Amino acid sequence: MELINKQLESLFQQNVKSIFNIDSNIEIQSSNKKGFGDFSTNFAMVNSKSLGKNPREIAQNLIDNFAKNDIIEKLEIAGPGFINIFLKKEFIDSEFNKIGKENYNFSFLDTNKNIVIDYSSPNIAKRMHIGHLRSTIIGDSVKRILNFIGYKTIADNHIGDWGTQFGKLIVGYDKWLDRESYEKDPIEELERIYVKFSVESEKDPELENIAREELRKLQVGDERNSKLWHEFIDISLKEYDKIYKRLDITFDLYNGESFYNNMMTDIINELTVKNIVTEDQGALVVFFDEDTNLHPCIVQKKDGSFLYSTSDLATIKYRKEVLHADKVIIITDERQQDHFRQVFKISEILGEGFDYDKVHVWFGIMRFKDGIFSSRKGNIIKLNDLLDEARQKVRETVEEKNPSIPVEEKELISEVVGIGAIKYFDLSQNRTSPIIFEWEKVLSFEGNTGPYLQYTYARIKSIFRKLKEENIDYNKDSKIILESDIERDLALILLDFPNIVVKAAESYRPNLIADYLFETARAFNTFYNSKSILKEDNKDIMNSRITLSDKSAYILKMGLDLLGIKTVDRM
Repeated sequence: MELINKQLESLFQQNVKSIFNIDSNIEIQSSNKKGFGDFSTNFAMVNSKSLGKNPREIAQNLIDNFAKNDIIEKLEIAGPGFINIFLKKEFIDSEFNKIGKENYNFSFLDTNKNIVIDYSSPNIAKRMHIGHLRSTIIGDSVKRILNFIGYKTIADNHIGDWGTQFGKLIVGYDKWLDRESYEKDPIEELERIYVKFSVESEKDPELENIAREELRKLQVGDERNSKLWHEFIDISLKEYDKIYKRLDITFDLYNGESFYNNMMTDIINELTVKNIVTEDQGALVVFFDEDTNLHPCIVQKKDGSFLYSTSDLATIKYRKEVLHADKVIIITDERQQDHFRQVFKISEILGEGFDYDKVHVWFGIMRFKDGIFSSRKGNIIKLNDLLDEARQKVRETVEEKNPSIPVEEKELISEVVGIGAIKYFDLSQNRTSPIIFEWEKVLSFEGNTGPYLQYTYARIKSIFRKLKEENIDYNKDSKIILESDIERDLALILLDFPNIVVKAAESYRPNLIADYLFETARAFNTFYNSKSILKEDNKDIMNSRITLSDKSAYILKMGLDLLGIKTVDRM
């Protein structure tokens, strides 16, 4: 199924070539203003200078000489030279009938690429908390979107399984571990002693030196410390897997920071051979040209230890040489922008094996009204607790609104809608904006929320339950009849879905899909509330409206799936 804007672009290019004898890349946009056509183009304005005429004159010339075709009903000039495009009803009908029957054609994109997506990346021996949510679900959504278009992706959970926290944990383990608590809930006990270390080290700074020594022993292969380290990792991964399962998140790789330890000496050697590093007070540092506006980057401390920058350079090389990545997308919060600018610049200087397409997709931090989360201070909201609370709140609403639903189904609805609500609240926000988490907004059944979309989908499914219950004869292959503007508008919105997906993929912004789904749900509910469906006397119109409902459900479900959100048939 070819995208409508691509069909229009091809048609316009043919006519522009014939009328003006020029080859031009023409961009066609779907219209978002009633009365201004179904699509529009600014071709006349963009090419005014090259053609030596004012935009309205160019537009009028194009309209007057545009060849008759099976797609466009009429063209109109708007404003300084925009061309508004109105589609033929027969064309809309034909394209609409393809929804759900034909796969979308994304062949205009070069999808024959391997893309590594790096997201989630929690630190070992700490529970996943609300601060991990954004990277995890944005990354998963980006992966789903790219897969839908046809890209090959590798989901890599670059876990934090190396670094200074392990020295602190080993000290805490030796000094303050409660064995009974550890056996009952190991990760909670590890988290407690980590916070305890932070508190006690402020009173006794010598603890930091002890922790550094334990880390050094781990780094050189001390048997006991290595055993503890592996134990902490195993405990943590089991805990994370439970969360990921609830969130319907999967990964292809769990290559943590430690995976690259043996590669970092080679990175330093390569930086040295290529004269990229400079010794400065015993440390090895990369200094950048002034025009880069980047601070110097330490790649090896004077004690010989490596930093995140070194590890990330090793990761970049591995992903190219072993995973055969054509592109890497790394998803973290906004605080790591400078770090990745440095690392990407160094990889560019290193050249072959390092210099390929890399994107840092950053997002604003999520907060509650009373501030940011910190695992060091222990003021975090555990992700599992958050999901449990969402499930419970939805359970109460379902019990109130539909008590006759069987208990087992209520539990399923509560889990799906609760988790979906949290995901949607996050993904519907502008990715680069900070988020203030508020339960009232998350779980509302009104406005741009997950429950509103879930309820709209369930409302559509109720139509098909009534069809079955009342034994109404429905012809799935009936001709679509867009009797009113409301129906026509809904059909055009549904047809715009693949175009929105492409925009979301290009900008790594799942919120574009969320906004689109909200628009779709609103358009469907307007149609549902204003038009008779199952009680329509005209059989052909009834069949058409059922089909319109069916395809609305299809698009809503597919769009929610791209956000990693499941659906339920009733609420």
